[in-house]
Amino acid sequence: MTAAFMDLVDVTIVNIAIPSIRRSAHASVSQIQWITAGYALAFAAGLITGGRLGDIHGRKRLFLIGIGGFTLASALCGFAANPEMLVASRILQGGMAAMMVPQVLSIVHTTFPAHERGKVFGLFGAIVGLGAVSGPLLGALLTEWNLFGLEWRPIFLINLPVGVMAWLLGRRFITESKAPKALKLDLVGVALVSLSLLMLLYPLTRGRELGWPLWGYACMAGALVVFAVLVSYEKRKAARDGSPLVELSLFRVKSFAAGIAVQTVFGVALGIFFLVWTLYMQIGLGWSPLRAGLTGVPFSLAVSTAAGLSVQQLVPRFGRKVLQAGALVMGAGVLLYLWEAHRYGLSIASWQMALPLVVMGAGMGLIVAPLTDAVLSEVPREHAGSASGLINTVQQMGNALGLGLVSVVFFGEIGDRLAPAQVGPAFVHAFQHALWWVAAIMGVIFLLMTALPKRPAQQAEEAPEAEAPVLDKEPELVP
Repeated sequence: MTAAFMDLVDVTIVNIAIPSIRRSAHASVSQIQWITAGYALAFAAGLITGGRLGDIHGRKRLFLIGIGGFTLASALCGFAANPEMLVASRILQGGMAAMMVPQVLSIVHTTFPAHERGKVFGLFGAIVGLGAVSGPLLGALLTEWNLFGLEWRPIFLINLPVGVMAWLLGRRFITESKAPKALKLDLVGVALVSLSLLMLLYPLTRGRELGWPLWGYACMAGALVVFAVLVSYEKRKAARDGSPLVELSLFRVKSFAAGIAVQTVFGVALGIFFLVWTLYMQIGLGWSPLRAGLTGVPFSLAVSTAAGLSVQQLVPRFGRKVLQAGALVMGAGVLLYLWEAHRYGLSIASWQMALPLVVMGAGMGLIVAPLTDAVLSEVPREHAGSASGLINTVQQMGNALGLGLVSVVFFGEIGDRLAPAQVGPAFVHAFQHALWWVAAIMGVIFLLMTALPKRPAQQAEEAPEAEAPVLDKEPELVP
């Protein structure tokens, strides 16, 4: 959980400190873009490979390598002598996160029996909620405090004591696990996956800054071709030696395939909302980073509370309906926020945002914790790493797609040249327009959730006729 929190915070904490980095490190616009995009691209491109390496060489081993490398890369970021070193260190940090993060879910999946996993995923959901809002808040506090005159550097250096502690505790308490059947790393699959993800995510990540050039669209279209080649190759690889990088047979498990679709679309919604929300508060309303960060606290608390409640009390009783209710509640919170933003305009206060943020957070909490359990519930343990890597990868893809759509649903509503007096009203209007999109996406998520299992997997295992050994039985993949 500590590793998952570190990654979630690191994704968002840098955005707040960008002005300070640009000023003190004399970084160019291109370098600033790579400080954020480099991490995201290295992370997304390596997730599936990192998950599979855990299956092959041991999930504990890869977790410790990942968290150790992540901590070292954080130190290199904090002590970067120039912007070039910072960019390189951020790319290394993203690569190490790709080794570390997939092991979190796969270790949970292989360590805990199904009837206990719900509680752990509830904690994971709470961590997701805290991480989503803690990043900007921590970034604002550490930058404004200017500890020891280090300006932006503490946003990276704070990972050092946390990372060392997590490494030591992980080395002592995590149980080693790996796929029972000897697997080999599919190097051709690694190359094809990395190439297809980079061809898709690079244009999405940098498209708006570059003015959406023609080569970007060609690159994204080419990614689909490379992806088709990957699928064909992985089928032949599975038939030949049973060691593909991407276990395509997982998609025959209905709960996994449906959950992957929901994760992707949910990532799009979150990618749109969190960026436009930050721009709305800091540029549109003119709030300081600290005030914007503190405004998000009710959202974070609501996510954490609802996540724990959903998996421990609601899902065992109501099953899939809890996830669908979460989509509707989050959609209702978005519409309530839309109404308040329209009613109060530029004079809106932080306390007036609290109610819609609590409603949105409660809806998100009802989704994030049980969704992870639903996606992994019927996955065989020997493929836990591959499945975990896929879950994290599609979420990153969804986020990148959402960030790409921001240029359409948000910046598309803002004129190119605005007088200072026009900036606030233009950003408020664009924020309202983007919220309509987020609400519509939540409706799509509600419909996709009908394909998820009606009841959680652990209930079947806890049925009276189920004997204890059933807990350790691996589900079979049936064509």
